[in-house]
Parts: sequence; C-alpha cells; structure tokens
Amino acid sequence: MRGVLRPQWRSHTKTQDIKMRGRARQLRQNWTDAENKFWRLLRLRNIGGYKFRRQHPIGPYIVDFCCLKKRLVIELDGGQHARSIGYDRQRTEFLQARGYRVMRVWDNEALTNADGVLEKVLEILEEKPLTLPSPRFTGRGKEPDRT
Repeated sequence: MRGVLRPQWRSHTKTQDIKMRGRARQLRQNWTDAENKFWRLLRLRNIGGYKFRRQHPIGPYIVDFCCLKKRLVIELDGGQHARSIGYDRQRTEFLQARGYRVMRVWDNEALTNADGVLEKVLEILEEKPLTLPSPRFTGRGKEPDRT
C-alpha cells in the first residue's frame, strides 16, 4: 500500500491489525457477568433500534460496546479500573478525538441497575448533535456587511 497516507495512530502494521481482531474475538468468548448481561440487553437492536457491536477494535484499543452510527462507546469498568485511571483517560481522549462519545459504567451498576443505565444510553443516542452557526452567517437571511 505504497503512497497511501494512514492516520497517525495507525503506525502499526496489517499483521498487528489481524492480531487486534483475533484479540477482540478472544475477548468476545471470555467476558464478565456484567458484559454478558449488558450485551443481552443491547443486542438485536433492542435499544431504540440502534445496532451495537461488542469488543470492537478502534485504533489500538478494543472497546466493550460501540454504536458506530451514533459514535457511542460504552465501557464497563470493574474494580481493576480504579488502578488504571491514567490509561483509561488516555484511551477516552483517543476515542473522543475521533468523534466518539465515551460512556463509562461500573460493572456493579450494569448488574444492579441495568434499566437505569439503558435509559441513559437511549437518552445519549437520541440527543441531537450540537450544531453551531457559521461565523460568517448571522441567521437573518443574508451575509453580514463587511464594509
């Protein structure tokens, strides 16, 4: 693939991409109770008709759940995440820089308050994106006078 520009984060090779897909496949086979329960609620377009993927690779990371259409990532965090705050922050910043919204949910909340979490997910999915007016357009039907 000579002459093709790749995004900066994409400094890894095709072999590494294949390894990431294999790792994602492996994670889909060995998931936590919280991931299992939450996936049963998200799958088959159960939430507002939105399609989710599980253990989906995005760049150098594998996210727990992702709605590509709405660019929403849901991460279920267990107790081990209390020790990896810096890594989680870096990961979130990477995803946000690529236009994803990241929702973090503690495992125990996903297990004990799944309905409440799903309501919040649906609320985020159905939010209208914030659109700002062009600085050159005043909204009054004509361009601003530049003289």
